[in-house]
Amino acid sequence: MANHYNFNRCLTKMENKGKQLFGDHFAIHPEDHPLIYKLLVWIIKDKANAEKQGLRLHKGIMLTGPVGCGKTSLMNLVRYFLPREDRHVIKSCRDVSFEFIKDGYEVISRYSKQSFRYQRPKTFCFDDLGTENSLKYYGNDCNVMAEVLLSRYDLFLTQKLITHITTNLNSTEIEQIYGTRVRSRLREMFNLISFSNDSADKRI
Repeated sequence: MANHYNFNRCLTKMENKGKQLFGDHFAIHPEDHPLIYKLLVWIIKDKANAEKQGLRLHKGIMLTGPVGCGKTSLMNLVRYFLPREDRHVIKSCRDVSFEFIKDGYEVISRYSKQSFRYQRPKTFCFDDLGTENSLKYYGNDCNVMAEVLLSRYDLFLTQKLITHITTNLNSTEIEQIYGTRVRSRLREMFNLISFSNDSADKRI
């Protein structure tokens, strides 16, 4: 990796932090090294290797893969290669939907227009896109995550607001749930990094 970054040292740091956060059973699997490499290249903004990997550093990350393959854990761990003030906040899409039931449409603004700290863009990683439901607030239907992502897309264009996502969904399923407009904007907002479809369930 670029400059003083050593990939093997990064893997060791991630595994140690993973054991601290998730328990002694946590391990970095060799088959995931290429994917982890891409994540780290993006996180440390290694321009030369990002270009080789087909990554755009001005876009966020959409990390996809089967249930239990380690998406959430990895997005949590790579945060620790960033300064504290720049670390993305991991937010479950289900939790966002529950907040909508309680607080209504203000939640959409909470995760879009209000995503700035002293004018610094605040990065969220929305975890498990597709596990939330379309909800009603005072009788009005709302696809909450679709509205959040569309609002953040506008701020991505105007304020360089970065968003990350983890999901089990493929592109067809995303279009079915969130519509063509959202799917089209996701292409502009994200670098797609994917686990293999036959990746093992690491929770077992």
